[in-house]
Amino acid sequence: MTKKSPSHPPENGRRPAAFTVEPQEHAVPAQPQARAPRSFDHEVAVVAEADDPFLSTNDLSEIADAPVATPRPRRFSFAKLALGAFSILLSLALGLWVDSLLRDLFTRSDWLGYAALAVLAVGLAALAVAVGREILGVWRLDAVQSLKTEAETAAAGTRPRAARAIVDRLVKLVAGRPETARGRATLEAARDDVIDAPHLIALAERELLAPLDLKARALILGSAKRVSVVTAVSPRAVVDLAYVLFEVVRLIRAMAELYGGRPGAFGMMRLFRDVLAHLAVTGSIAVGDGLAQQILGHGLASRLSARLGEGVINGLMTARIGIAAMDLCRPLPFKALKRPGISDFVADLAPRLTSAPGARKE
Repeated sequence: MTKKSPSHPPENGRRPAAFTVEPQEHAVPAQPQARAPRSFDHEVAVVAEADDPFLSTNDLSEIADAPVATPRPRRFSFAKLALGAFSILLSLALGLWVDSLLRDLFTRSDWLGYAALAVLAVGLAALAVAVGREILGVWRLDAVQSLKTEAETAAAGTRPRAARAIVDRLVKLVAGRPETARGRATLEAARDDVIDAPHLIALAERELLAPLDLKARALILGSAKRVSVVTAVSPRAVVDLAYVLFEVVRLIRAMAELYGGRPGAFGMMRLFRDVLAHLAVTGSIAVGDGLAQQILGHGLASRLSARLGEGVINGLMTARIGIAAMDLCRPLPFKALKRPGISDFVADLAPRLTSAPGARKE
């Protein structure tokens, strides 16, 4: 039965029609033409992978990090002896001058002499408080270093009593930080469950220092970003140097206060000297084209302006100083937790460079 089409035409004015579809023939891929062997006149030099700049400098994960910073050994020196001797001599001279001044004031009038004595007493009391704070700050830094050394010794041994003593000292050191409240509660709950000394110290490191390490990384990253931006837009090199010095001193002080050091003026000078000594010994203080090529690759001029590249390098240098300060101020060595490296801050300071075509990804 054949169905007839309607008598009226379709709306578009075209009647239906039938078409014949021919089967398509599969295209045969063209065979590659054989190439006759040829010889070359010039020699090809094979370069080792370690010497190949395109393999050794574009991988951001292979940036060499500075070794762990350690405080300088305190030795006897004749310079310190001379400084102490002249300091005593100047103190005696100052005492004689004050005695002569008081005698002259009492000779003129009694009330002037008593007023001078009162002022001298106030000054000596304030000086004693200041000296006491400085001594306490240096003592805190020494306590952190001694705790780190004793923790390494206790972790290498099998005595749980020594490990518990280390953990108690660590809890007392960081008790003022609100970030460690949960970790202190966890350690108190598991006090009798963990009896192995290395495991106990590792647990204390994870529970007490992990939140402080996160905040320390945030401090380092914030300082590095500020240095990177300021040095990229500042018009003078003197401004760059002054701001970098200010930011580095503030970062080192914040790092010491974070881990419970809280140094005074002399303790801060000592800590700053240890950081600079570590950077000078490891060669990290010299930042030049080598580090720039390691981090930014050979196409620096085609990707960044000179000022922006300089800002990134200064930011990474600030991050390296912060890592060294973290090593010196942290009360326990990095065992259970991963130590941050300079490569951890590259993606934050130069995110577009890490996704560049020349950079390899793991």
